[in-house]
Amino acid sequence: MSILFITSTRIGDAILSTGILAWLHEQYPDDGITIACGGPASKVFGEVPNLEALHVIKKQRNHGHWWKLWQAMAPRKWRVVVDLRRSAMPWLLLAGKRYSVPKDRTGRHRVELNASMFGLSSLDPKIWTAPEHREAADTLLAGAKNPVALAVGANWIGKTWAADRFAALADRIRQMEAFAPGAEIVLVGGPDEREAGAALLESQNGGPGSGRVIDAFGLDILSTYELLKRCRLMVANDSAMMHLAAASGIPTIGLFGPTKDQHYRPWGENGFVVRTPDNAETLMARLNKDASTVSTLMDGIEVEHVLAKIGELEAKGLFAGGHAA
Repeated sequence: MSILFITSTRIGDAILSTGILAWLHEQYPDDGITIACGGPASKVFGEVPNLEALHVIKKQRNHGHWWKLWQAMAPRKWRVVVDLRRSAMPWLLLAGKRYSVPKDRTGRHRVELNASMFGLSSLDPKIWTAPEHREAADTLLAGAKNPVALAVGANWIGKTWAADRFAALADRIRQMEAFAPGAEIVLVGGPDEREAGAALLESQNGGPGSGRVIDAFGLDILSTYELLKRCRLMVANDSAMMHLAAASGIPTIGLFGPTKDQHYRPWGENGFVVRTPDNAETLMARLNKDASTVSTLMDGIEVEHVLAKIGELEAKGLFAGGHAA
């Protein structure tokens, strides 16, 4: 028999849901898995074990996308249907077991909320890759000894830390003994985020001591995951890249302002948060009062705040021993 897994459109939410797939595969190792998700999220699932089909949900008027999904899935009986979009689909299909993610009433992290469907406390995200993704990462990082990743973009300007602060942070990281000698800055994100990293990209030719900047903008999700696994640290806005880095297990610092870190902080023992002095509700109230005056809601985070957090991680020994890509 087979399993139907209905998940998100957004890449970050899709990454957080991958722990469910790993658990389902453990419970039903011989079952095929069909995944229904939005186009952007589909890029996360290409190497999932026993993947039978990847159904891309394209939103249509009058909920026509759900009708198309039902038409595609109704002819068969499913062993399990899991739905993270709280649709009626699990109850419109023949299925042995049905699970639908509950509404959040407790302030839990999304990983914990997802796992609660099965009576579990959490299900750590897991990303599957292939040899070509590992080869792509090795090629980009050839010769790098101390790569440090930065994700300067996000899906909304309001939660994007200023590019000049990322550039200043990169300069300070290069001076830190923890990342000596010759820390290389690795910039990750979608191709549309390259402009936000322009100041850092220009520093490639900044002269002696400026260090190498590796342009990984536009790299596919699974190769980016392998790239991040080889880095010593990630600093990122609240974004898909942040969740990808946290899933890889490297020390990941997420920068938060108008979004709730209790729901979306980098998951795992190596996930950490630096947030604005104002909480998400206060910042959103500021935006709602006069959106025309707001370009970013992240100005409360200074470069020194992030450096202090990096110092805390160094004191915990998270950078001990160095790294060779």
